[in-house]
Amino acid sequence: TVQYKYDFTLPHSTNLRSSSTATLRPYLNAVRATLQAALCLENFSSQVVERHNKPEVEVRSSKELLLQPVIISRNEKEKVLIEGSINSVRVSIAVKQADEIEKILCHKFMRFMMMRAENFFILRRKPVEGYDISFLITNFHTEQMYKHKLVDFVIHFMEEIDKEISEMKLSVNARARIVAEEFLKNVSPSPSALLCHFKDLH
Repeated sequence: TVQYKYDFTLPHSTNLRSSSTATLRPYLNAVRATLQAALCLENFSSQVVERHNKPEVEVRSSKELLLQPVIISRNEKEKVLIEGSINSVRVSIAVKQADEIEKILCHKFMRFMMMRAENFFILRRKPVEGYDISFLITNFHTEQMYKHKLVDFVIHFMEEIDKEISEMKLSVNARARIVAEEFLKNVSPSPSALLCHFKDLH
């Protein structure tokens, strides 16, 4: 299937922090606008099974009911896949993972959330392949909740997830530093012990 892709990657810059800030707002604005357009959902009975209503974006039984998938990427590692249909939208998010620590923290954090998917209503228990977490919004959700609040939740999640992982990484690094210092204190011999050892050699 054809996928529309919007890339907000800036040219290589020495100021990584300003580059990151400059790309974040357009990235989130593009996701927000695309989600708002995709959430024009309506009730639609299954064309395959009588008296059934299933998310067409999941069952994919009728191609004419599916919209073109849209990928919005901030850089090579951060991107969002938005798949729309007549009665449901699936949003998949790939979170930035700069190193092995962030990969482990992201995996643990997402696993923790997906184990409690029923508390989040729109969270899928398993993400789409190639992404870290996925949300499924159906016409029943848009009938029971405000559309703009659903969009706000997804955008807020994207804003906060980076902060959460960064804070956890700082905490892990701080603990590792303390453990390393205590280990070196116990392992490193004192000057007097070194002097005694030197005398024994003579």
